Amino acid sequence: MVEPARKIIWNLFLMAAGSVICCVAVNGILIPQKFFGAGFTGLSILIYYLFDSIPVSILYFILNIPVFALGWVYVGRRFFLYSIVGLVFFTAALQWTQVVIPIQDKILSSILAGIIMGIGSGTILRSLGSAGGLDILSVILLKRFSVRLGTTILTFNSAILIIGAFLISLEGALYTLIYVYVNSFIVDFVVTGLSQRRTVLIISREWEKISREIRERIQRGVTHVNGHGGFTGEEIELLYTVVSFREVPRLKEIARNIDPNVFLVVSDTLEVIGTRIGNQPHW
Repeated sequence: MVEPARKIIWNLFLMAAGSVICCVAVNGILIPQKFFGAGFTGLSILIYYLFDSIPVSILYFILNIPVFALGWVYVGRRFFLYSIVGLVFFTAALQWTQVVIPIQDKILSSILAGIIMGIGSGTILRSLGSAGGLDILSVILLKRFSVRLGTTILTFNSAILIIGAFLISLEGALYTLIYVYVNSFIVDFVVTGLSQRRTVLIISREWEKISREIRERIQRGVTHVNGHGGFTGEEIELLYTVVSFREVPRLKEIARNIDPNVFLVVSDTLEVIGTRIGNQPHW
């Protein structure tokens, strides 16, 4: 099925904009401050520090060739084709996005670089493609093993930091560690932050009223589960529902107003697949 032109243009825009944002951090902060970076970008920078005869953009493109072979096998064809375009965008942005960010303090630089790179990487991952490299690996692990994007990024980059600390500079590695942590947090927030879902378990004698209010006021489905009290042995009705992050305060207010003694548990979710409440990216 051929996608609408508007959808294609929007996804290309996300990848192009995200690539430029990422490369502002790379060329404006990471390289001038002698940080190592993250992911395949970080690996390219590390190699560049050791052998500065090859530009970072060319190194990044070369390193992505075997990763794209893996992507062809494990990820969807649409994602793969978009990612090829994303790789071209990112390589071009690495080559031509040259900016000067006038911050001398290395701690502030590492924090700002993490924020900028996290926004850029998250923007790319909001599209139907990626910029290659660690993005493809992250998506594979998320789809097949439900490993968070930020977890994959943090783990992979630990190896980069260790190598950089031994071969280049321990101080640079420590500053880069700050950057990597901020980057991983911002990526998770941009991709699933405010759309992150919460599961809610409610135990109350007023379960009928609470269930009705959730359906009518929040317009979310509620599942009723029969249970037994562990101490009393009496039958109880449990309510199970999934709401968005922003709906949690309203739900708690509703439950407490109806039953001040309500027992309510709110839990994080990794993925939710569904027609109305789902938040799984379509990779």
